[in-house]
Amino acid sequence: MSTRFVVVAGLLALAACRADAVDTDRAPQNRAFPRADRPVARVVSTQWSNEELRDRQGEAQSVMDEAEVAPGMTVADIGAGEGYYTVRLAARVGEKGRVLAQDIDDGALGRLGARIEREQLMSVSIKQGAPDDPRLPPRSFDRVFMIHMYHEIAEPYPFLWRMWPALKPGGSVIVVDADRPTADHGTPPALLFCEFETAGFRLSAFRRKPNVSGYIAQFVPVGSGPPEPSRMRSCHAGAKGADGKVGGL
Repeated sequence: MSTRFVVVAGLLALAACRADAVDTDRAPQNRAFPRADRPVARVVSTQWSNEELRDRQGEAQSVMDEAEVAPGMTVADIGAGEGYYTVRLAARVGEKGRVLAQDIDDGALGRLGARIEREQLMSVSIKQGAPDDPRLPPRSFDRVFMIHMYHEIAEPYPFLWRMWPALKPGGSVIVVDADRPTADHGTPPALLFCEFETAGFRLSAFRRKPNVSGYIAQFVPVGSGPPEPSRMRSCHAGAKGADGKVGGL
């Protein structure tokens, strides 16, 4: 065996060990996916803003109009928190529709459950999610809403990959967020576009909306299934978005 072969083999083994070591801070089920190349905002509240103020600005009504939420639809509210969108989505989809409110915070889910019972929202159910998995049933939703919470997802690639199968044919994901760095509780649009595209989605609509304190973006799944994790590549804050622009559009 040549000395050069031994050296190369040793270097490859060392590189593999280093790669394994780099991922030891991640859950085993996420290590096949790219690591998010961006800061992650710390969760500071389960309530984005005062509900009365949000209603005066027409926030939920505007977002639901943009998303074309209609009676009879089945929708998911990811990161539902205190239920601002949950209760308004329930009113929009009506008695024949369904709303699944999901959050990872036990306290928020408890308070939301009490609110649903108090307001007798029979079309709403609650489910606890995971930081890397929304835990949504497959082929179940016409719309999935992620309102001012995307920047708090530490593992966006496995999260989106596991969300992809939850949409019905013709279904879409609605993201509302602020146009600022993720560490400052927002997501630059180009970064958002890139991460969704990497996970097998296509941007179908985007609009800046001051009354939602940022923008609304809508994505649809493409292909017959999400991409293989090994083919996914990490995006970064300077990545080009769907329109070829870099940064905040």
